[in-house]
Amino acid sequence: MKKIGFLSFGHWSSSQGSRTRSAADALLQSVDLAVAAEELGADGAYFRVHHFAQQLASPFPLLAAIGARTQSIEIGTAVIDMRYENPLYMAEDAGSADLISGGRLQLGISRGSPEQVIDGWRHFGYEPAEGTTDADMGRRHAEVLLDVLRGEGFARPNPNPMFPNPPGLLRLEPHSMGLRDRIWWGAGSNATAVWAAQLGMNLQSSTLKDDETGQPFHVQQAEQIRAYRHAWTDAGHAHTPRVSVSRSIFPLVSNEDRAYFGRGNQGQDQIGYLDAQTRAIFGRSYADEPDRLVSQLAGDEAIAEADTLLLTIPNQLGVDYNAHVIEAILKHVAPALGWR
Repeated sequence: MKKIGFLSFGHWSSSQGSRTRSAADALLQSVDLAVAAEELGADGAYFRVHHFAQQLASPFPLLAAIGARTQSIEIGTAVIDMRYENPLYMAEDAGSADLISGGRLQLGISRGSPEQVIDGWRHFGYEPAEGTTDADMGRRHAEVLLDVLRGEGFARPNPNPMFPNPPGLLRLEPHSMGLRDRIWWGAGSNATAVWAAQLGMNLQSSTLKDDETGQPFHVQQAEQIRAYRHAWTDAGHAHTPRVSVSRSIFPLVSNEDRAYFGRGNQGQDQIGYLDAQTRAIFGRSYADEPDRLVSQLAGDEAIAEADTLLLTIPNQLGVDYNAHVIEAILKHVAPALGWR
């Protein structure tokens, strides 16, 4: 059994064919798609966060709105770039969104990836400490977030407060019990997956990672997941971790599907560079008739290792089409693979 959700980057543009032409469209359609996905029986509505781009950026108002409109679907991110974040302010926003949703928030974070502008986090007021990198800064912000989400007091109260204080040191409010165990780390390498396990975070592994062995993407990703689980066991955490992978999967069940995705040119892994030093491998997309799609997906080792599958969607094709894609996967693919 697997949880199956969608992952949207929340693009908008005025280009021909786009049904998401403004920021308002991207936000409101994200809410509508989450509602539709819940009605179809999907398990999660997840969103990517990018700054300085015509994509979703500030996730917590959106997650809170979805939480208020839905009843059961998980709401989450995959991922938030922690180089840009004030972890204390973030803890307050996350606590609020989680309480509004009744404890359904699954918060994916990471140290970040190449962005639209040079050192964009500097514009947000953040600088790495001397002798450290921006990646170090992102991981440090994550550690602070994890610490304050425990709900323990750390701030000395004012002896003459505006309102009466409870005894002892004060914590951030609102505090949402259990959210600390629903933080996920987006790991691009085996080493950061191990680090996430040691800190007790769930693992999100997307459609790209550092090319560490030269093997096919799904094989490297499966090895990353196994290394994470070994590190989790060694750390002695009390609860069971969760692991998600992201994939672009399109069952070709209509003429519209075949027009969009039936050209057969996305069936191979790709190699690229995230920066001058980091060689990355990008996982293939899957698009085929349902029976052939089932056969292809059955050989994906990383999907087999994961308990959660996030379907990356072409959000600019609109709510109705993306709901159709999700329904086709739940109906034609998931049962045949034993995911449902």
